[in-house]
Amino acid sequence: MHYVNKLVCAGLLAVSFLSVGVAQTKTKASGSSALHQVKTANGLLEGTAEKSGIQSFKGVPFAAPPVGEFRWREPQPVKNWSGVRPAKQFGPRAMQLALFGDMNFRSNGMNEDCLYLNVWTPAKTGKEKLPVLVYYYGGGFVAGDGSEPRYDGESMAQQGIVAVTVNYRLGVFGFMSHPELTKESPNKASGNYGLLDQSAALKWVKQNIAAFGGDPTKVTIAGESAGSYSVSAQMASPLSKNLIAGAIGESGSLLSLQPTATLAKGEEAGVSFATNVGANSLAALRALPAEQILEATGKPGTPRFPVVVDGYFFPKSPKEIFTAGEQAKVPLLAGWNSEESGYKGILGQEAPTPENYKKAIEKLYNEQAAEVLKAYPATTEEEVLDAATNLASDRFIGFGTWKWIDVHSQTSGKPVYRYLYSRPRPEMTPEMGNAVAGLAGGVIKNPDAAQKAPPARGAVHSAEIEYAMGNLATNKVYAWKPEDYKVSKIMQSYFANFIKKGNPNGAGLPNWPALKAGSPAQVMHIDVNTRVEPDQSRERYLLLEKISIK
Repeated sequence: MHYVNKLVCAGLLAVSFLSVGVAQTKTKASGSSALHQVKTANGLLEGTAEKSGIQSFKGVPFAAPPVGEFRWREPQPVKNWSGVRPAKQFGPRAMQLALFGDMNFRSNGMNEDCLYLNVWTPAKTGKEKLPVLVYYYGGGFVAGDGSEPRYDGESMAQQGIVAVTVNYRLGVFGFMSHPELTKESPNKASGNYGLLDQSAALKWVKQNIAAFGGDPTKVTIAGESAGSYSVSAQMASPLSKNLIAGAIGESGSLLSLQPTATLAKGEEAGVSFATNVGANSLAALRALPAEQILEATGKPGTPRFPVVVDGYFFPKSPKEIFTAGEQAKVPLLAGWNSEESGYKGILGQEAPTPENYKKAIEKLYNEQAAEVLKAYPATTEEEVLDAATNLASDRFIGFGTWKWIDVHSQTSGKPVYRYLYSRPRPEMTPEMGNAVAGLAGGVIKNPDAAQKAPPARGAVHSAEIEYAMGNLATNKVYAWKPEDYKVSKIMQSYFANFIKKGNPNGAGLPNWPALKAGSPAQVMHIDVNTRVEPDQSRERYLLLEKISIK
């Protein structure tokens, strides 16, 4: 077998003659019991063993580089390679501005050529048929990367799961629609390229994950924030809905208070952007350097590039698809955090007095203010802090997550599990100096007085990620306590059980009942004292929905 090794290294043995079995036998002969090499549909990959014994394959291409004529096109097939391709370092992250202080990348730089995924597997033979987790990162569809330590798949792989993180195009590169793009597309659609990338990665998983010891019929997709929106998108799309067996959503969905944009609206934004950068044609736009395009998106007045109902990825709006029961009919575990947004989202810089709260609600809701004040009541400063935090969180992301859970529980015929995550992060480590927590769980170093945020009243947006994925130790910002590790063990166990069997329950865990039609929702409150409580908030979501429809 060492002779075979030499031949492979010398490139004299064609990949087509190497089966996965040969690659595995070779590693066993050299004393390793992990999948050192794996043969994918495109060629042979060589991974690396983590300290835990989990095997990882990083920077695996799942689509052709979306550059040149492929910029703003549906992801194209990967070209086959010969010989052994090293898969030992993360690929480049997608083009993005530095927007969030909590993003810590291990990627190989930033590049338009970014369509890579990463696999962590505990498999020893490649024949295990283990459950699979495919995780999409958050970052508002403008930032993020599959190399971020908080999403690392090693800990989930230690739970007996093949874990995958996926890169996808962001911002103008991932979501710009334009009339010329729509016209040239074989699907007469444009935009949503980032979502199409995610779908292409799911097709790659379907075709290749068995070689890593995964079961292509047991794929659970998950994500946080924009990643959670992405999970709702993949469930809704006819391109992806048959590729998944379960779904986990952490804070967010496309069934939000804001309707999904029309293709025409997206095209308007694309034309406006092209005008801003002086490009009078699609060819001129494609000729611009990626760095110049990215830089232009950071200028004041630049339009946002929304997810659109393009007639292809989405035949109709996600809300219509879920309401009609045309989504992936799979078990869903989803929820959100207790402080997704702070009270200043309602009160601005005003003091949290009942009078100021009433004025702020009247300004926001006019003739519906009395109904809102009844649904989010407050007569003391402490109650104002709670009510304003709840309303700001619901307007930002709570409502959309609730609506997704509620509709799917009514139209899917599958179990749905809802949580509220409320463990506040602990204090930062002394090494962080006078840094404070910022947007999306980010960190602001050396803040001025104006930036100092009030202490968290609950779990802020994105706070749960490391707990759920078993990755607290990778985050050196916070002084984690034994209670944090207790919460993480419970949350990760729920997630791992759900990925394995579509049900989060297991030995040693508080029982988590699925939602039942016609009964109040039972919500798992995940904290140091994890417990189930009946939902008390349905009426306020129904009110927000009624107001938004008017």
